[in-house]
Amino acid sequence: MLVVMKMGASGGEIEDVVRQIESRGLKANPIPGTQRTAIGITGNIGVVEAGLFESLAGVLEVIQVSHPYKLVSREFKSEDTIVKVGDVEIGGTDLVVIAGPCSVESFEQTQRIARAVKAGGAQLLRGGAYKPRTSPYSFQGLGLEGLKILRQVGEEMGMPIVTEALDIDVLDSVCEFADMVQIGARNMQNYTLLRRVGRSGKPVLLKRGMNATVTELLLAAEYIMDEGNSEIVLCERGIRTFADHTRNTLDVSAIPAVQKISHLPIIADPSHAAGKREKVPPLSRAAIAVGADGLMIEVHDHPEEALSDANQALHPDQFRDLMQEVQRLAGTVDRSLPTPVSQRPL
Repeated sequence: MLVVMKMGASGGEIEDVVRQIESRGLKANPIPGTQRTAIGITGNIGVVEAGLFESLAGVLEVIQVSHPYKLVSREFKSEDTIVKVGDVEIGGTDLVVIAGPCSVESFEQTQRIARAVKAGGAQLLRGGAYKPRTSPYSFQGLGLEGLKILRQVGEEMGMPIVTEALDIDVLDSVCEFADMVQIGARNMQNYTLLRRVGRSGKPVLLKRGMNATVTELLLAAEYIMDEGNSEIVLCERGIRTFADHTRNTLDVSAIPAVQKISHLPIIADPSHAAGKREKVPPLSRAAIAVGADGLMIEVHDHPEEALSDANQALHPDQFRDLMQEVQRLAGTVDRSLPTPVSQRPL
């Protein structure tokens, strides 16, 4: 249920509605808008009587939300949410590109790649300190040392960092060093982790599970938002299908589908979808063409030596070429991409 306040409703009237909601054992979720405040009601098992709140001072109307997800829906908030990570905004008119190595392997490696992706036009630096691997014998990441390397390189380059929290045991450490916490595809329905990251106060990048529907992705985001954290960016990273010409199938149709029913921004990860570097540029172009708010790209200066995901990492020159293509494409979809460092006049 959604309680929509009148334009100009006072802070006292809003607080009174919140008190009335909470006095009935329900949870009130106020979200200020540009013109008026809406208060979402969650925690109810059955239908809540609209008449309980319609007569309260300052209330314009009470709306029953039809979707199983409430807080992330456009019924709850019609305006697009813009998530701020450092000084970078995701969900606005600018396209945002997150790039870097799959795994943090050393300080020198991370520093070299960070310089390359920033020169190419990336605004945020990605890198894995904790790696979820199919085989227990594969490289699992440098852990805390990797987080420290990311933080140091990110500060040196002036780039906010994005890295994954595998479980609640490492979440506090990730939150200490990262500007944005990634919840990977394998953890999309790890509800304990979702609730904990919802209480962390950190922006969250939530990846779609490889077998998850759009509804399941939004319900996972609902867990985070129900804990008070609305700073969520969704990520389409490919789903498991019968196809074998790519690692996963990038579901570009999910991007406009999400944007129609949710106010949260959504980006695409063509690297994990493709699994092959030559397919990353065309999938990137497709994602931008259908309206994605940005891209997440894996880059490595020596991919043949990479400790994880070697086949899908772009060379720095390939990344630079891709960013030039994205920059040309951005204007056709009424978006913009900040001029890369390498192209700025001296």
